[in-house]
Amino acid sequence: MAIDALDGRLIKLLEAEPRIGVLEASRRLGVARGTVQARLDRLRAGGVVRGFGPQVDPAALGYPVTAFATLEIRQGQGNDVRAHLASVPEVLELHTITGRGDMLCRLVARSNADLQRVIDRVVGFGGIVRAATAIVMENPVPYRVIPLVEQAASDGP
Repeated sequence: MAIDALDGRLIKLLEAEPRIGVLEASRRLGVARGTVQARLDRLRAGGVVRGFGPQVDPAALGYPVTAFATLEIRQGQGNDVRAHLASVPEVLELHTITGRGDMLCRLVARSNADLQRVIDRVVGFGGIVRAATAIVMENPVPYRVIPLVEQAASDGP
């Protein structure tokens, strides 16, 4: 879905202040309330804006260790493995990938020792053949989308 400069400004405002109301957003952007509402509805319908929930920091919840695990799975077991991994609270994300593995998941744990418990739970499922895990040392570029939004908005429709 193509976005324009106004869409980009709206997304940037919502990223900075997710609790802002449509009326206040329209005031800050210098456009009519109906324009903001229509843009927001279109962005949501197009899947660009997926939600307005809080951004939760796992470390602040007591899970300061992050790791990525590349999983090799048994052929034909993808759906079962997905269901298994979805049942593990410490699995924050799961992606199917190309390359040496089949799936890549982001895990969190309370400590390095606790990470072993999480990995054991992840791989303790018959559909997973092998796992290779890398512990995150630091996150110098945290998940972000605003630079991408700005680029997409400048490309225009």
